Amino acid sequence: MSLAPAPAQEAAETAAQQPIRAALVSVYYKDRLEPLVRLLHEQGVKLYSTGGTLKFIQELGAEVTAVESLTGFPEVFGGRVKTLHPKVFGGILHRRHEAGDLQEAEQHQIPPIDLVVVDLYPFEETVASGAAEDDVIEKIDIGGISLLRAAAKNYRDVLVVSSRDQYAAVTELLQAQNGATTLEQRRHYAAAAFEQTSHYDTHIFGYLSQGTDVAGSTLKVSQRQATPLRYGENPHQQGAFYGDFAALFDQLHGKQLSYNNLVDVDAAVLLMQEFQDGPAACAILKHTNACGVAQADTPHAAYLNALACDPISAFGGVIIVNKEVDAATAEELNKLFFEVLIAPGFAADALPTLQSKKNRILLRQKPVSFPQKQIKTLLNGIIEQDFDRAMEGRAEFRNVTATAPTAAETAALEFALKVCKHTKSNTIVLAREGQLLASGVGQTSRVDALKQAIEKARAFGFDLQGAVMASDAFFPFPDCVEIAGEAGIRAVVQPGGSIKDHDSIDACNRLGMAMVLTGVRHFKH
Repeated sequence: MSLAPAPAQEAAETAAQQPIRAALVSVYYKDRLEPLVRLLHEQGVKLYSTGGTLKFIQELGAEVTAVESLTGFPEVFGGRVKTLHPKVFGGILHRRHEAGDLQEAEQHQIPPIDLVVVDLYPFEETVASGAAEDDVIEKIDIGGISLLRAAAKNYRDVLVVSSRDQYAAVTELLQAQNGATTLEQRRHYAAAAFEQTSHYDTHIFGYLSQGTDVAGSTLKVSQRQATPLRYGENPHQQGAFYGDFAALFDQLHGKQLSYNNLVDVDAAVLLMQEFQDGPAACAILKHTNACGVAQADTPHAAYLNALACDPISAFGGVIIVNKEVDAATAEELNKLFFEVLIAPGFAADALPTLQSKKNRILLRQKPVSFPQKQIKTLLNGIIEQDFDRAMEGRAEFRNVTATAPTAAETAALEFALKVCKHTKSNTIVLAREGQLLASGVGQTSRVDALKQAIEKARAFGFDLQGAVMASDAFFPFPDCVEIAGEAGIRAVVQPGGSIKDHDSIDACNRLGMAMVLTGVRHFKH
């Protein structure tokens, strides 16, 4: 015979409302708490509390009992131990439908607690503030997180409130149901409590494991603030963004960002980080690859030079600049259809022009702080790696040819390599005087990438005489150098590392070209 409840009985138990007669309230932040406390008091709920929360409730004029009066034991160790006592946890955890539990509770004079309201110590905020480790450790909540777990475990009998964001909804619920809740409602809040505790513990682990071998043996990530997206990469895919977008950008205008917008914005910001400290720079991206990049004396000139690289691909792209957008630049930008514009600021007389298109997304970028790791799901698991923070410049360039690059060529090689690092492999980037001329993107053959770049540069009227070339990986054969030399390219930067490096070096010497090696590959998939 099955001992499982019949469906009708189970449905009845789920729908049945259970009254709240006693509540334990212990929170760090008191804001938004008052309406809930007042309602509980009006409904005759017996209130227990500790420390500052006890004082807060008393000042509201509500009757409240100190937890130490319940336990007969004072707070000790500077408040480190307040609620960790059998009379508290027994009141939460004993099962109201188990005769043995009820008998033990009566025997030990443990009154039931039907509602637990906890707001945990602000551990994440304390870490983010740069506080000393002693202060951070004191913000690791022990009693609070234990109360949440206990109440959530016994959701059959106890309602748990684990966030200030829940106060209003719970107040409305208890008002509508005369201080009672259903099993389904309690289960919902129990799940939310375990989300809270798991998120909290993940950040404690992240803090304490830094620089230890424990950090390398496991991967724990907890991102909140899920924002549903209209769809994913394609309309038949669902999508969401997890994270605090507002910490990096102020959206000043336009529609909600799409999944693809977010991917392109990420690529744009990473690319522009390479040009953050230099002169005015502008990049135009499509599908995470730059179709135009330029540096100039003004944002206006930088934008026009970036657009000239490939004005066809720029249509519908994402644009980023590293300086404030002025009115002149806004007038030029307004002639192009684009999805997103990112800048550190917008002049007051530039915004009306840019806001003339209803859906155009304008993002004011804040200082960027990226995670140390990149994470990607694949197969039945996850791979992670350090972000590619390396960027080689003239100090790291090792000249390996009879002809050394000129100062102008060296500057162009540095520029080309920055773009190359942020372009899909296999890639070849052609540049001159702070301007991308063309790139070959995502090709299975490095020769094909070069041919694509040469063809595109010529299609948009660029003379490649005196241009430079950057490659994200080594040349296994001299063919790329030979094709580049025939096109007029005079200097090359590549990581090196092939057993046949000398073949490409010899080809450069025959053609009077300069080549520098960096020793660092920049694949991007």
